[in-house]
Amino acid sequence: MSALRVGVLAYPGCFASEVFGVPDLLTMATRVAGPDRAGYEVSIVSPRRRVAASGGSALAICAPREVDVLVVPGFELAPGLDLDARLAALALEVAVIRSHAATGNVVVSICVGAFLLAEAGLLNGRQATTAWLFADELARRCPDADVRPERLVVTDKGVTTTAAFSAMYDFALELIREHSGAGVARTTARVALVDDARSSQTPYVDARLLPRPGNEFSRRVMRRLDQNLAARYDLAALSETFNVSTRTLLRRFADETGQSPLEYLQSSRVRRARHLLETTDRTVAGIRTAVGYKDAGTFAALFAKHTGRRPGDYRATFRRGTGR
Repeated sequence: MSALRVGVLAYPGCFASEVFGVPDLLTMATRVAGPDRAGYEVSIVSPRRRVAASGGSALAICAPREVDVLVVPGFELAPGLDLDARLAALALEVAVIRSHAATGNVVVSICVGAFLLAEAGLLNGRQATTAWLFADELARRCPDADVRPERLVVTDKGVTTTAAFSAMYDFALELIREHSGAGVARTTARVALVDDARSSQTPYVDARLLPRPGNEFSRRVMRRLDQNLAARYDLAALSETFNVSTRTLLRRFADETGQSPLEYLQSSRVRRARHLLETTDRTVAGIRTAVGYKDAGTFAALFAKHTGRRPGDYRATFRRGTGR
């Protein structure tokens, strides 16, 4: 096998860590594989003469060249950012992406780099992912894409998209596994202290950071449910609290949130259980009761549906230090 040619497309304001994260892990993999195995030929490319990444970091770049894999890093998608203007300013980079894809070689985006791939028309008719925080926006801007917000890495017909930031390592390990073998990928993950067994970004989702409905009615219903997590769900009583029929409550809540009050309550209970599993010594049974579930199997199944892990496994992975 010959060296795999990997190009990282740098552009103004891209995250510097996402420019160097994949190349650095590939460098480790080359050392792990040894001199008798084909490694990786990595370059940082740009159609511009100069590029300053996030924080004003100047990057050493070269002109776009033919590569086997083109990696497109993400950028800061801050609240209030005019995304249309941002993408329009990156027309040169979008043209490079489109030209590379036309050769039939692989294109990869990290995090919100997926928006540049969408701008180049590469996500139409494909499955894709991005950071869970911006998945809805990607789906809105690219309705012909099948956006999978729960996935860490999605590859569909030569186009790969990843979730946020650290998912670049999940992609890099997949690349190492394909090019250098499973053993090299496994050892590289151990050397770098990178988790090579992740399969979903669902456990990392924090619904409090997602855009909230703007209507006061749904916010009041949510607040009532949040304040009574352990209480039995009673739709009739909830409707009476807000002086509406059950049918009206369900319709108004669904119109404003896209879900039912019960679905919201379940996600809120799981969110509270996650917090208690991460930060306290309380037993799983105690936490289950505190968030309104008597049956262990029902709670475990619901928790796994929302997080991809059973409660005990979640605690083992995400437990924070208690200072003991």
